[in-house]
Amino acid sequence: MARIAGIDLPKNKRGVIGLTYVYGIGRSTARKVLANAKVDENIKVQDWNDEQLGAIRDLVNEIKVEGALRSEVQTNIKRLMDIGCQRGIRHRAGLPLRGQRTKNNSRTRKGRRKTVANKKK
Repeated sequence: MARIAGIDLPKNKRGVIGLTYVYGIGRSTARKVLANAKVDENIKVQDWNDEQLGAIRDLVNEIKVEGALRSEVQTNIKRLMDIGCQRGIRHRAGLPLRGQRTKNNSRTRKGRRKTVANKKK
């Protein structure tokens, strides 16, 4: 089993897809990592040998991923909320940040519907 940046990669997936299970690595970054490690992106994770796995692990360690990236994102959000800018206010209120309309949609961000004056249950 391949373990990179504290994450167990799924064995039966292609290398490009398997690397995306690490927070902070998407498809394009996974392709670049595998190209630099000289590993074919169509080889499944279970078929990587120790040499290839070591090269991939070294390249991923150079990128900010998982815990360090999560904490940086949270710090950035906290900074926006502290300075009281528009995006920070929207974060605080739990509303969409990027100009989306909220009259009809945005249920993911706002949560379940709250009924007015106990009309519906």
